[in-house]
Amino acid sequence: MRLPVLRTGVRWKIAIAITAVGALTAVALSLVVRNAARVSMLDNAREVQMDRVHLAQRTYETGAAKNLRSRARINDPSLPRELRRLMAENRRGTYVDDRGDGPTQIWAAVPLANGDVISLHSEISTRSSAILKDLDRALIIGSVSVVVGGCALGVLIGGQLSRRLRKAAGAASQVAEGQTDVRVRDAIGGVVRDETDELARAIDALTDALNARIEAERRVTADIAHELRTPVTGLLTAAELLPPGRPSELVRDRAQAMRTLVEDVLEVARLDSASERAELQEIALGEFVTRRVRTLNPAVPVHVVHESWVNTDPRRLERILLNLLTNAAKHGKTPVEVTVEGRVVRVRDHGPGFPEALLREGPSRFRTGASDRAGTGHGLGLTIAAGQARVLGARLTFRNVTPAASAAAGSSAPASGTASGTADATATDQAPATDTAPVPVPVPAEGAIAVLWLPEHAPTDTGSFPVLPLDGRVVG
Repeated sequence: MRLPVLRTGVRWKIAIAITAVGALTAVALSLVVRNAARVSMLDNAREVQMDRVHLAQRTYETGAAKNLRSRARINDPSLPRELRRLMAENRRGTYVDDRGDGPTQIWAAVPLANGDVISLHSEISTRSSAILKDLDRALIIGSVSVVVGGCALGVLIGGQLSRRLRKAAGAASQVAEGQTDVRVRDAIGGVVRDETDELARAIDALTDALNARIEAERRVTADIAHELRTPVTGLLTAAELLPPGRPSELVRDRAQAMRTLVEDVLEVARLDSASERAELQEIALGEFVTRRVRTLNPAVPVHVVHESWVNTDPRRLERILLNLLTNAAKHGKTPVEVTVEGRVVRVRDHGPGFPEALLREGPSRFRTGASDRAGTGHGLGLTIAAGQARVLGARLTFRNVTPAASAAAGSSAPASGTASGTADATATDQAPATDTAPVPVPVPAEGAIAVLWLPEHAPTDTGSFPVLPLDGRVVG
Protein backbone atom coordinates (compact mmCIF):
# COMPACT_ATOMS: atom_id res chain seq x y z
CA MET A 1 0.00 0.00 0.00
CA ARG A 2 1.49 3.31 -1.09
CA LEU A 3 1.31 6.18 1.36
CA PRO A 4 -0.05 9.50 0.07
CA VAL A 5 2.65 11.99 -0.86
CA LEU A 6 2.31 15.56 0.36
CA ARG A 7 3.76 17.92 -2.23
CA THR A 8 4.62 21.45 -1.16
CA GLY A 9 7.16 24.07 -2.07
CA VAL A 10 10.28 25.23 -0.26
CA ARG A 11 8.59 28.56 0.47
CA TRP A 12 5.85 27.04 2.58
CA LYS A 13 8.18 24.57 4.26
CA ILE A 14 10.41 27.42 5.42
CA ALA A 15 7.40 29.53 6.42
CA ILE A 16 5.91 26.67 8.44
CA ALA A 17 9.24 25.95 10.11
CA ILE A 18 9.84 29.59 11.09
CA THR A 19 6.22 29.95 12.24
CA ALA A 20 6.43 26.80 14.35
CA VAL A 21 9.71 27.89 15.95
CA GLY A 22 8.32 31.37 16.58
CA ALA A 23 5.13 29.97 18.10
CA LEU A 24 7.01 27.60 20.39
CA THR A 25 9.40 30.36 21.46
CA ALA A 26 6.55 32.80 22.10
CA VAL A 27 4.58 30.25 24.14
CA ALA A 28 7.64 29.27 26.18
CA LEU A 29 8.61 32.87 26.90
CA SER A 30 5.02 33.77 27.73
CA LEU A 31 4.78 30.95 30.25
CA VAL A 32 8.13 31.90 31.82
CA VAL A 33 7.22 35.60 32.03
CA ARG A 34 3.75 34.94 33.45
CA ASN A 35 5.05 32.47 36.00
CA ALA A 36 7.83 34.87 37.05
CA ALA A 37 5.33 37.74 37.39
CA ARG A 38 2.93 35.61 39.41
CA VAL A 39 5.71 34.35 41.73
CA SER A 40 6.97 37.90 42.23
CA MET A 41 3.45 39.12 42.98
CA LEU A 42 2.80 36.30 45.46
CA ASP A 43 6.15 36.90 47.19
CA ASN A 44 5.26 40.54 47.59
CA ALA A 45 1.82 39.59 48.95
CA ARG A 46 3.45 37.18 51.42
CA GLU A 47 5.76 39.92 52.70
CA VAL A 48 2.88 42.37 53.09
CA GLN A 49 0.79 39.77 54.90
CA MET A 50 3.67 38.89 57.20
CA ASP A 51 4.21 42.58 58.04
CA ARG A 52 0.55 42.86 58.94
CA VAL A 53 0.60 39.80 61.22
CA HIS A 54 3.74 41.14 62.94
CA LEU A 55 1.96 44.40 63.55
CA ALA A 56 -0.99 42.46 65.00
CA GLN A 57 1.44 40.48 67.19
CA ARG A 58 3.00 43.63 68.64
CA THR A 59 -0.43 45.07 69.27
CA TYR A 60 -1.53 41.93 71.06
CA GLU A 61 1.63 41.64 73.16
CA THR A 62 1.35 45.28 74.36
CA GLY A 63 -2.02 44.40 75.89
CA ALA A 64 -4.15 46.22 73.35
CA ALA A 65 -6.00 43.14 72.17
CA LYS A 66 -9.09 45.18 71.56
CA ASN A 67 -7.16 47.11 68.89
CA LEU A 68 -6.38 43.99 66.84
CA ARG A 69 -7.22 44.17 63.20
CA SER A 70 -10.59 42.68 62.43
CA ARG A 71 -9.04 39.87 60.33
CA ALA A 72 -6.44 38.83 62.92
CA ARG A 73 -7.41 35.73 64.85
CA ILE A 74 -6.07 34.00 67.92
CA ASN A 75 -5.96 30.22 67.52
CA ASP A 76 -8.10 30.33 64.35
CA PRO A 77 -9.61 26.84 63.89
CA SER A 78 -9.59 27.27 60.10
CA LEU A 79 -5.85 27.68 60.01
CA PRO A 80 -4.40 25.49 57.17
CA ARG A 81 -2.69 22.27 58.21
CA GLU A 82 0.64 23.36 56.74
CA LEU A 83 0.69 26.43 58.97
CA ARG A 84 -0.35 24.36 61.99
CA ARG A 85 2.71 22.16 61.44
CA LEU A 86 4.96 25.24 61.31
CA MET A 87 3.38 26.66 64.48
CA ALA A 88 3.99 23.35 66.25
CA GLU A 89 7.67 23.80 65.39
CA ASN A 90 7.49 27.36 66.79
CA ARG A 91 8.10 28.84 63.34
CA ARG A 92 6.30 31.63 61.56
CA GLY A 93 5.13 31.26 57.98
CA THR A 94 2.74 32.12 55.18
CA TYR A 95 0.48 29.97 53.04
CA VAL A 96 -1.20 30.67 49.68
CA ASP A 97 -4.35 28.78 48.71
CA ASP A 98 -5.22 29.10 45.00
CA ARG A 99 -6.78 25.67 44.47
CA GLY A 100 -10.35 26.88 44.62
CA ASP A 101 -12.42 28.54 41.91
CA GLY A 102 -12.60 31.77 43.90
CA PRO A 103 -9.95 34.40 44.54
CA THR A 104 -6.54 33.42 45.85
CA GLN A 105 -6.34 33.23 49.67
CA ILE A 106 -3.19 34.13 51.58
CA TRP A 107 -2.46 33.28 55.24
CA ALA A 108 0.22 34.46 57.65
CA ALA A 109 0.71 33.09 61.18
CA VAL A 110 3.13 33.77 64.07
CA PRO A 111 3.44 31.74 67.31
CA LEU A 112 3.11 33.74 70.56
CA ALA A 113 5.13 33.33 73.70
CA ASN A 114 2.20 31.89 75.64
CA GLY A 115 1.67 29.13 73.05
CA ASP A 116 -1.16 30.84 71.19
CA VAL A 117 -1.05 31.47 67.47
CA ILE A 118 -2.02 34.75 65.90
CA SER A 119 -2.91 34.59 62.22
CA LEU A 120 -4.14 36.86 59.48
CA HIS A 121 -6.22 35.72 56.50
CA SER A 122 -7.10 37.80 53.43
CA GLU A 123 -7.53 37.63 49.65
CA ILE A 124 -5.18 38.80 46.97
CA SER A 125 -6.21 42.28 45.93
CA THR A 126 -8.29 42.69 42.82
CA ARG A 127 -5.64 45.05 41.55
CA SER A 128 -3.11 42.24 41.48
CA SER A 129 -5.57 40.02 39.60
CA ALA A 130 -6.19 42.80 37.10
CA ILE A 131 -2.45 43.18 36.59
CA LEU A 132 -2.15 39.45 35.84
CA LYS A 133 -5.03 39.65 33.37
CA ASP A 134 -3.44 42.62 31.62
CA LEU A 135 -0.16 40.73 31.49
CA ASP A 136 -1.89 37.68 30.00
CA ARG A 137 -3.53 39.86 27.37
CA ALA A 138 -0.23 41.52 26.48
CA LEU A 139 1.53 38.15 26.23
CA ILE A 140 -1.19 36.76 23.92
CA ILE A 141 -1.03 39.80 21.65
CA GLY A 142 2.76 39.62 21.58
CA SER A 143 2.77 35.89 20.82
CA VAL A 144 0.29 36.30 17.96
CA SER A 145 2.39 39.16 16.57
CA VAL A 146 5.53 37.04 16.73
CA VAL A 147 3.81 34.15 14.96
CA VAL A 148 2.36 36.37 12.21
CA GLY A 149 5.68 38.17 11.74
CA GLY A 150 7.57 34.87 11.64
CA CYS A 151 5.17 33.50 9.05
CA ALA A 152 5.55 36.60 6.87
CA LEU A 153 9.34 36.46 7.21
CA GLY A 154 9.32 32.75 6.35
CA VAL A 155 7.21 33.36 3.25
CA LEU A 156 9.55 36.17 2.17
CA ILE A 157 12.74 34.19 2.69
CA GLY A 158 11.27 30.97 1.30
CA GLY A 159 9.82 32.81 -1.69
CA GLN A 160 13.20 34.25 -2.60
CA LEU A 161 14.87 30.85 -2.30
CA SER A 162 12.04 29.18 -4.22
CA ARG A 163 12.30 31.68 -7.07
CA ARG A 164 16.04 31.10 -7.35
CA LEU A 165 15.56 27.34 -7.38
CA ARG A 166 12.80 27.58 -10.00
CA LYS A 167 15.01 29.75 -12.19
CA ALA A 168 17.81 27.23 -11.80
CA ALA A 169 15.45 24.37 -12.70
CA GLY A 170 14.19 26.26 -15.76
CA ALA A 171 17.72 26.95 -16.95
CA ALA A 172 18.70 23.31 -16.37
CA SER A 173 15.67 22.21 -18.41
CA GLN A 174 16.80 24.46 -21.27
CA VAL A 175 20.24 22.87 -21.10
CA ALA A 176 18.63 19.42 -21.20
CA GLU A 177 16.71 20.47 -24.31
CA GLY A 178 19.97 21.23 -26.08
CA GLN A 179 20.53 24.95 -25.38
CA THR A 180 24.11 24.46 -24.26
CA ASP A 181 24.83 28.20 -24.15
CA VAL A 182 22.46 28.69 -21.19
CA ARG A 183 24.16 29.16 -17.82
CA VAL A 184 22.28 28.43 -14.63
CA ARG A 185 24.33 30.92 -12.60
CA ASP A 186 23.38 33.76 -14.94
CA ALA A 187 19.74 32.66 -14.88
CA ILE A 188 19.28 32.85 -11.10
CA GLY A 189 21.04 36.24 -10.85
CA GLY A 190 20.92 38.20 -7.59
CA VAL A 191 23.62 39.61 -5.35
CA VAL A 192 23.17 37.09 -2.54
CA ARG A 193 25.60 34.19 -2.53
CA ASP A 194 24.20 31.02 -1.02
CA GLU A 195 23.92 27.29 -1.68
CA THR A 196 21.90 27.89 -4.86
CA ASP A 197 24.96 29.57 -6.39
CA GLU A 198 27.06 26.52 -5.55
CA LEU A 199 24.41 24.30 -7.16
CA ALA A 200 24.32 26.54 -10.24
CA ARG A 201 28.10 26.47 -10.60
CA ALA A 202 28.11 22.69 -10.25
CA ILE A 203 25.43 22.32 -12.94
CA ASP A 204 27.29 24.71 -15.26
CA ALA A 205 30.52 22.77 -14.73
CA LEU A 206 28.70 19.51 -15.43
CA THR A 207 27.18 20.99 -18.58
CA ASP A 208 30.57 22.18 -19.83
CA ALA A 209 32.12 18.78 -19.13
CA LEU A 210 29.32 16.93 -20.92
CA ASN A 211 29.46 19.31 -23.88
CA ALA A 212 33.20 18.86 -24.15
CA ARG A 213 32.84 15.09 -24.03
CA ILE A 214 30.03 15.06 -26.58
CA GLU A 215 31.99 17.33 -28.88
CA ALA A 216 35.05 15.13 -28.56
CA GLU A 217 33.02 12.02 -29.36
CA ARG A 218 31.39 13.77 -32.31
CA ARG A 219 34.77 14.81 -33.69
CA VAL A 220 36.14 11.30 -33.29
CA THR A 221 33.12 9.84 -35.05
CA ALA A 222 33.32 12.40 -37.85
CA ASP A 223 37.06 11.90 -38.27
CA ILE A 224 36.73 8.12 -38.39
CA ALA A 225 33.87 8.31 -40.90
CA HIS A 226 35.78 10.84 -42.99
CA GLU A 227 38.90 8.72 -43.02
CA LEU A 228 36.84 5.70 -44.07
CA ARG A 229 35.34 7.44 -47.09
CA THR A 230 38.47 7.09 -49.25
CA PRO A 231 39.15 3.37 -48.67
CA VAL A 232 35.45 2.54 -48.91
CA THR A 233 35.19 4.43 -52.19
CA GLY A 234 38.24 2.56 -53.48
CA LEU A 235 36.73 -0.74 -52.32
CA LEU A 236 33.50 0.03 -54.14
CA THR A 237 35.40 0.95 -57.32
CA ALA A 238 37.42 -2.23 -57.11
CA ALA A 239 34.24 -4.27 -56.61
CA GLU A 240 32.86 -2.89 -59.87
CA LEU A 241 35.86 -4.40 -61.69
CA LEU A 242 35.12 -7.93 -60.48
CA PRO A 243 33.82 -10.40 -63.05
CA PRO A 244 30.04 -10.91 -63.12
CA GLY A 245 28.68 -13.47 -60.70
CA ARG A 246 26.98 -13.99 -57.38
CA PRO A 247 30.13 -13.46 -55.26
CA SER A 248 30.80 -10.18 -57.05
CA GLU A 249 27.24 -9.01 -56.38
CA LEU A 250 27.60 -9.79 -52.67
CA VAL A 251 30.88 -7.86 -52.47
CA ARG A 252 29.41 -4.87 -54.30
CA ASP A 253 26.30 -4.99 -52.11
CA ARG A 254 28.30 -5.01 -48.85
CA ALA A 255 30.66 -2.29 -50.13
CA GLN A 256 27.67 -0.11 -51.03
CA ALA A 257 26.12 -0.74 -47.59
CA MET A 258 29.40 0.28 -45.95
CA ARG A 259 29.53 3.43 -48.02
CA THR A 260 25.95 4.31 -47.06
CA LEU A 261 26.77 3.74 -43.39
CA VAL A 262 29.79 6.03 -43.58
CA GLU A 263 27.74 8.78 -45.22
CA ASP A 264 24.99 8.40 -42.58
CA VAL A 265 27.51 8.61 -39.75
CA LEU A 266 28.98 11.77 -41.26
CA GLU A 267 25.51 13.27 -41.57
CA VAL A 268 24.70 12.43 -37.93
CA ALA A 269 27.97 14.06 -36.85
CA ARG A 270 27.11 17.23 -38.79
CA LEU A 271 23.62 17.33 -37.24
CA ASP A 272 25.06 16.83 -33.75
CA SER A 273 27.38 19.78 -34.22
CA ALA A 274 24.35 22.14 -34.43
CA SER A 275 26.09 24.00 -37.26
CA GLU A 276 23.63 23.00 -39.97
CA ARG A 277 21.42 25.77 -41.36
CA ALA A 278 18.34 25.42 -43.48
CA GLU A 279 18.22 26.90 -47.00
CA LEU A 280 14.64 28.15 -46.96
CA GLN A 281 12.24 28.15 -49.86
CA GLU A 282 8.48 28.63 -49.93
CA ILE A 283 6.72 25.56 -51.29
CA ALA A 284 3.22 24.08 -51.51
CA LEU A 285 3.59 21.25 -49.02
CA GLY A 286 0.95 18.90 -50.45
CA GLU A 287 2.21 19.20 -54.01
CA PHE A 288 5.84 18.84 -52.94
CA VAL A 289 5.20 15.72 -50.85
CA THR A 290 3.11 14.13 -53.60
CA ARG A 291 5.81 14.70 -56.20
CA ARG A 292 8.66 13.50 -53.99
CA VAL A 293 6.86 10.40 -52.72
CA ARG A 294 5.93 9.49 -56.27
CA THR A 295 9.63 9.65 -57.15
CA LEU A 296 10.83 7.79 -54.06
CA ASN A 297 8.17 5.06 -53.98
CA PRO A 298 5.40 5.22 -56.59
CA ALA A 299 3.41 2.50 -54.78
CA VAL A 300 2.77 4.73 -51.74
CA PRO A 301 -0.47 6.77 -52.00
CA VAL A 302 -0.51 10.41 -50.86
CA HIS A 303 -3.70 11.99 -49.54
CA VAL A 304 -3.73 15.79 -49.28
CA VAL A 305 -6.45 16.81 -46.85
CA HIS A 306 -5.57 20.49 -46.80
CA GLU A 307 -2.92 22.29 -48.87
CA SER A 308 -0.62 24.75 -47.13
CA TRP A 309 2.34 26.90 -48.12
CA VAL A 310 5.39 26.51 -45.90
CA ASN A 311 8.82 28.12 -45.76
CA THR A 312 11.29 25.26 -45.39
CA ASP A 313 14.32 23.52 -46.90
CA PRO A 314 13.11 21.18 -49.70
CA ARG A 315 16.29 19.08 -49.64
CA ARG A 316 16.08 18.34 -45.93
CA LEU A 317 12.33 17.73 -46.13
CA GLU A 318 12.93 15.21 -48.91
CA ARG A 319 15.58 13.51 -46.77
CA ILE A 320 13.08 13.16 -43.92
CA LEU A 321 10.44 11.70 -46.24
CA LEU A 322 12.98 9.24 -47.69
CA ASN A 323 14.04 7.98 -44.27
CA LEU A 324 10.45 7.65 -43.00
CA LEU A 325 9.36 5.73 -46.11
CA THR A 326 12.46 3.54 -45.96
CA ASN A 327 11.83 2.76 -42.30
CA ALA A 328 8.16 1.93 -42.98
CA ALA A 329 9.05 -0.35 -45.89
CA LYS A 330 11.88 -2.07 -44.00
CA HIS A 331 10.30 -2.57 -40.58
CA GLY A 332 6.56 -2.26 -41.20
CA LYS A 333 4.06 -3.81 -43.56
CA THR A 334 2.16 -2.58 -46.56
CA PRO A 335 0.15 -0.59 -47.30
CA VAL A 336 2.19 2.49 -46.44
CA GLU A 337 0.18 5.72 -46.51
CA VAL A 338 1.19 9.39 -46.53
CA THR A 339 -1.24 12.12 -45.46
CA VAL A 340 -0.72 15.88 -45.69
CA GLU A 341 -2.95 18.14 -43.61
CA GLY A 342 -1.89 21.76 -43.45
CA ARG A 343 1.68 21.82 -42.10
CA VAL A 344 1.46 18.23 -40.80
CA VAL A 345 2.76 15.20 -42.69
CA ARG A 346 1.91 11.68 -41.50
CA VAL A 347 3.53 8.46 -42.67
CA ARG A 348 1.77 5.25 -41.59
CA ASP A 349 2.47 1.60 -42.11
CA HIS A 350 0.44 -1.44 -41.02
CA GLY A 351 3.19 -3.36 -39.26
CA PRO A 352 3.67 -4.30 -35.61
CA GLY A 353 4.31 -0.70 -34.52
CA PHE A 354 7.25 1.14 -33.02
CA PRO A 355 9.08 -0.48 -30.08
CA GLU A 356 8.42 0.80 -26.59
CA ALA A 357 11.98 2.14 -26.22
CA LEU A 358 11.55 4.40 -29.25
CA LEU A 359 8.18 5.69 -28.00
CA ARG A 360 9.69 6.50 -24.60
CA GLU A 361 13.10 7.90 -25.57
CA GLY A 362 12.89 8.75 -29.25
CA PRO A 363 15.18 7.50 -32.04
CA SER A 364 18.58 6.19 -31.00
CA ARG A 365 21.49 5.54 -33.31
CA PHE A 366 22.60 1.96 -33.87
CA ARG A 367 19.43 0.58 -32.33
CA THR A 368 16.93 -1.03 -34.67
CA GLY A 369 14.22 -1.78 -32.10
CA ALA A 370 12.61 -4.81 -30.51
CA SER A 371 12.48 -8.28 -32.00
CA ASP A 372 9.06 -7.68 -33.51
CA ARG A 373 10.50 -4.81 -35.58
CA ALA A 374 14.00 -6.16 -35.97
CA GLY A 375 15.58 -6.19 -39.36
CA THR A 376 18.54 -4.93 -41.29
CA GLY A 377 19.86 -1.45 -40.69
CA HIS A 378 21.85 0.53 -38.16
CA GLY A 379 19.17 2.65 -36.51
CA LEU A 380 20.41 5.85 -38.15
CA GLY A 381 17.44 6.53 -40.43
CA LEU A 382 15.05 7.90 -37.82
CA THR A 383 17.94 9.58 -35.99
CA ILE A 384 18.84 11.50 -39.15
CA ALA A 385 15.17 12.30 -39.80
CA ALA A 386 14.77 13.71 -36.29
CA GLY A 387 18.00 15.74 -36.66
CA GLN A 388 16.92 17.19 -39.99
CA ALA A 389 13.53 18.05 -38.46
CA ARG A 390 15.30 20.03 -35.74
CA VAL A 391 17.23 21.99 -38.37
CA LEU A 392 13.91 22.84 -40.05
CA GLY A 393 12.43 23.96 -36.75
CA ALA A 394 9.99 21.06 -36.98
CA ARG A 395 9.16 18.22 -34.62
CA LEU A 396 9.02 14.55 -35.44
CA THR A 397 6.78 12.41 -33.24
CA PHE A 398 5.97 8.71 -33.14
CA ARG A 399 3.00 6.63 -32.00
CA ASN A 400 1.28 3.33 -32.60
CA VAL A 401 -2.28 2.62 -33.67
CA THR A 402 -4.49 0.83 -31.17
CA PRO A 403 -6.22 -2.28 -32.58
CA ALA A 404 -9.98 -2.00 -32.98
CA ALA A 405 -10.54 -5.14 -30.85
CA SER A 406 -8.65 -3.58 -27.97
CA ALA A 407 -10.60 -0.35 -28.22
CA ALA A 408 -13.91 -2.24 -28.20
CA ALA A 409 -12.82 -4.25 -25.16
CA GLY A 410 -12.42 -1.20 -22.99
CA SER A 411 -9.88 1.22 -24.35
CA SER A 412 -11.11 4.78 -24.23
CA ALA A 413 -9.02 5.86 -27.22
CA PRO A 414 -10.49 5.46 -30.71
CA ALA A 415 -8.75 2.75 -32.74
CA SER A 416 -8.42 4.76 -35.90
CA GLY A 417 -5.43 4.90 -38.15
CA THR A 418 -6.58 7.93 -40.11
CA ALA A 419 -4.75 11.21 -40.17
CA SER A 420 -6.94 12.85 -37.54
CA GLY A 421 -7.31 9.91 -35.19
CA THR A 422 -5.52 9.37 -31.88
CA ALA A 423 -4.23 6.21 -30.32
CA ASP A 424 -2.21 5.03 -27.36
CA ALA A 425 1.35 3.90 -27.71
CA THR A 426 0.34 0.42 -26.56
CA ALA A 427 -2.97 -1.36 -26.48
CA THR A 428 -4.47 -3.69 -23.90
CA ASP A 429 -7.37 -6.12 -23.91
CA GLN A 430 -9.37 -6.74 -20.74
CA ALA A 431 -9.63 -10.31 -19.39
CA PRO A 432 -13.07 -11.75 -18.48
CA ALA A 433 -14.48 -10.77 -15.10
CA THR A 434 -13.36 -13.07 -12.28
CA ASP A 435 -13.12 -12.92 -8.53
CA THR A 436 -9.91 -10.91 -8.90
CA ALA A 437 -9.19 -7.73 -10.83
CA PRO A 438 -8.78 -8.21 -14.62
CA VAL A 439 -5.19 -8.35 -15.84
CA PRO A 440 -4.42 -6.30 -19.01
CA VAL A 441 -3.13 -8.42 -21.86
CA PRO A 442 -0.79 -6.70 -24.37
CA VAL A 443 -2.16 -6.59 -27.91
CA PRO A 444 0.12 -5.87 -30.89
CA ALA A 445 -0.40 -2.49 -32.51
CA GLU A 446 -1.95 -2.16 -35.97
CA GLY A 447 0.67 0.03 -37.51
CA ALA A 448 3.11 2.82 -36.72
CA ILE A 449 2.61 6.51 -37.46
CA ALA A 450 5.42 9.04 -37.80
CA VAL A 451 4.20 12.64 -37.79
CA LEU A 452 6.23 15.63 -38.98
CA TRP A 453 5.03 18.96 -37.56
CA LEU A 454 6.40 21.86 -39.59
CA PRO A 455 6.53 25.17 -37.71
CA GLU A 456 4.33 28.15 -38.44
CA HIS A 457 7.44 30.33 -38.60
CA ALA A 458 10.58 29.27 -40.41
CA PRO A 459 13.88 28.95 -38.47
CA THR A 460 16.09 32.02 -38.37
CA ASP A 461 19.60 32.32 -39.72
CA THR A 462 20.96 31.36 -36.30
CA GLY A 463 18.98 28.16 -36.26
CA SER A 464 16.56 29.22 -33.51
CA PHE A 465 12.84 28.70 -33.95
CA PRO A 466 9.62 28.75 -31.94
CA VAL A 467 9.11 25.46 -30.12
CA LEU A 468 5.86 23.71 -30.95
CA PRO A 469 3.73 23.17 -27.79
CA LEU A 470 3.30 19.48 -28.48
CA ASP A 471 4.39 16.38 -26.58
CA GLY A 472 6.79 14.26 -28.55
CA ARG A 473 4.79 11.09 -27.77
CA VAL A 474 1.20 12.17 -28.22
CA VAL A 475 -0.17 13.12 -31.60
CA GLY A 476 -3.59 14.56 -32.23
